[in-house]
Amino acid sequence: MSYQNILAERDQRVAIITLNRPEKLNAMNYELAAELDQELTKIEADDELRCVVLTGAGPRAFSAGGDIIQMVKSTPEEMAARSDKRRDMNWHLASFAKPIIGAINGIAYGAGAQLTTMLDIRIGCENTEIQFLAAKYGRANSTWSLPLVVGLPKAKELLYTGRPIGAEEAERIGLLNQVVHSSQLLNTAVAMAKQISENDPRMVQGIKKLLDDGIGRAYRERFDAEHNARKGKMKANSPREGFKAFLERKGIS
Repeated sequence: MSYQNILAERDQRVAIITLNRPEKLNAMNYELAAELDQELTKIEADDELRCVVLTGAGPRAFSAGGDIIQMVKSTPEEMAARSDKRRDMNWHLASFAKPIIGAINGIAYGAGAQLTTMLDIRIGCENTEIQFLAAKYGRANSTWSLPLVVGLPKAKELLYTGRPIGAEEAERIGLLNQVVHSSQLLNTAVAMAKQISENDPRMVQGIKKLLDDGIGRAYRERFDAEHNARKGKMKANSPREGFKAFLERKGIS
């Protein structure tokens, strides 16, 4: 399928999606969001694909945020209709079954910053700068996702002030998992995705679901959920077979 606002590639078991509006700093208009959602739906249904890498085109931006020009030109009715659909698209991304790694190649502002908080893992570079701008525009977002990444006190600071966060600070507070040179960013993200893809996809996706579904649950409820999953959807054929396969991959007999 040909897209106008994203690029979709495959590298073995890894899907690579690039937000592709570099002339607009990859600002997220409705069409881009819809194409991203459509591609994620395809990936979710493809058992050969086990991990996703999401990045932005060009050297300057992951995503500068929502497309303000499109929003200003839209009628209230168009905005309302798109808002409902965008809400569903955001939840699809946030609850996506397979791991998503963000290669945050430049600025991530506003809706672009919010997008980073919905990813499983974020890798940045010296060009990365993240800024939660909603309060400056009389809006609100990321209140449900950012605290899970950086903790409640730091989330309050970043959402109240709307100040920019550079790569070094972002890594220190957990907003980035690691920082590498921009020349190595995509390769690093893809390499990690391939490493994840070598593992049992049923277990990786099951672990992700346990982690996500456990948000807000009591400690004992999370303990019981894992125990029940191991007896049900995440039940292994047998410990012996699992360990045998692991040793074979390591070349140990």
